[in-house]
Amino acid sequence: MDSLTDDQLFAAFDSATLPKEAFHHREHVRAAFLYLSKYPDLAEAALRFRSALRRFAEAHGVRHLLHETLTWAYLVLIQERMHGHGFETSQELLASCPELLDHRTGLLARYYDVGAITGSPSARHLFLLPGGRGLGRSG
Repeated sequence: MDSLTDDQLFAAFDSATLPKEAFHHREHVRAAFLYLSKYPDLAEAALRFRSALRRFAEAHGVRHLLHETLTWAYLVLIQERMHGHGFETSQELLASCPELLDHRTGLLARYYDVGAITGSPSARHLFLLPGGRGLGRSG
C-alpha cells in the first residue's frame, strides 16, 4: 500500500481499520518506523507498536500470526538504521535500507536462522536473542 501516506498508514493500522490484505512485510516495516519516529524511546515505541499489532491481529482474526522475536528484532534493526539519518518518511527509510524488506535473506538473516525462528513456538511467544535455542547465525 505504497499509495498510503505515512499518516494514513499510521491511522489505519493504529485503529485496526487497515484491511488485512493491505498489511504485508513492507507495511510492517513502515508502521514500525512510524511508531519509532513518533515515540523515539524504543520501549515506548515497542509497547505502542505491539499493542497496535495485537489490535490489528485480533480485529482480523490472525492473532496466531503474532511473532514476538520477529517484532522485537525488526524494531531494533529499524531503530538502528534510523539513528543519525533523520529520515522524514518511511519511504525514505526503505529507499535507503532495502535490506529491511527482504525478510528471508535480508538484514534479519545476519542474526537469525530465519527458517528456525519462524518455525519456533518459543520465538513466537517470547523474544529470543540471536544464538539462543538454535536460532542464531554462526560466525
